[in-house]
Amino acid sequence: MPSTKLPAADATGGKAAAQGEGEGERYPVEEVALVVPETDDPATPVMTFRAWTLGLASCVVLIFLNTFFTYRTQPLTISGILAQILVLPVGRFMASVLPDREVRLLGGRLGSFNLNPGPFNIKEHVIITIFANCGVSYGGGDAYSIGAITVMKAYYKQSLSFLCALLIVLSTQVRYLLHQSRLFNF
Repeated sequence: MPSTKLPAADATGGKAAAQGEGEGERYPVEEVALVVPETDDPATPVMTFRAWTLGLASCVVLIFLNTFFTYRTQPLTISGILAQILVLPVGRFMASVLPDREVRLLGGRLGSFNLNPGPFNIKEHVIITIFANCGVSYGGGDAYSIGAITVMKAYYKQSLSFLCALLIVLSTQVRYLLHQSRLFNF
């Protein structure tokens, strides 16, 4: 496997190796140097079937659980670290069980992907953790409009269809529609 030596950072946070000095230097923070490898293999797959499956599943489960527990008297928040810990053995299990087979989408017109490109690696684990952290919102818990829909049902005895409620939640979460001044030609 080809591996690329990462440039060491100097004390100012810049890349010392970029200026041609410090070839054997380590990171200035010793704890980082002990945990983060100094080499990178660019051929290591990241956006794999396993990463997308486990990432989306962990995101959806965390969103559901955190929204569900918001309605308790003392709300409970489940951290993304729990998903990070749980997906490691599941990812390794998927790496041992899934066949090494290429799947073509619409006969290869939309592309193809491999179900099992190799052993479960740290890059897949990191991208799954990023997916999972999208399911955890530390600010207010869930989408703001879920509270409005809940108040409509609980206090005003009005109900919305699922499609209407979904469109309300999506429209309040889409940043493009809320903060895009070019959308309107003023």
